[in-house]
Amino acid sequence: MKRVEVKLNLEAVAPLLDAIKEAADDLRPELAVAAAPPPDGEPEFAEGWKRELLENQNSDIGVFLALFDREFFTTGVLPLDANNSEAILRACAAVRLRLHAKHLAALSDEAMESGEVAIDELPEAQRRAFAAYAFLATLQELIVQHLDPTVME
Repeated sequence: MKRVEVKLNLEAVAPLLDAIKEAADDLRPELAVAAAPPPDGEPEFAEGWKRELLENQNSDIGVFLALFDREFFTTGVLPLDANNSEAILRACAAVRLRLHAKHLAALSDEAMESGEVAIDELPEAQRRAFAAYAFLATLQELIVQHLDPTVME
């Protein structure tokens, strides 16, 4: 099984984890994106469907947050492999959506995706949220480049 270990600077990443964990906690009771149930579904089916989506989202976020355990804070290494890559991709996407909705909505999508944001001019909370957003985007890019979950070994 292909495995990638990403060595991170703990001093740089630790402050971002507060913003990431806050966004993850915000997502616990609700989906990152409002999901409309299939049109032919009955109300009971729709409720169960949304509940299952939320459980899956929370599970993915749990897999992601588990990367930042005691060993991470000792070594600074994030172990990524085919077993956790899809869940981490989905968790990063959900957390990025929440960071955007809660802290970064005033910034244009184009500026955020290009990284052309005057970060020094942002208030502290928005600066941290943007840095966390960019970190998660970079992590997603690494996974896609090195652990494409659609490719079977």
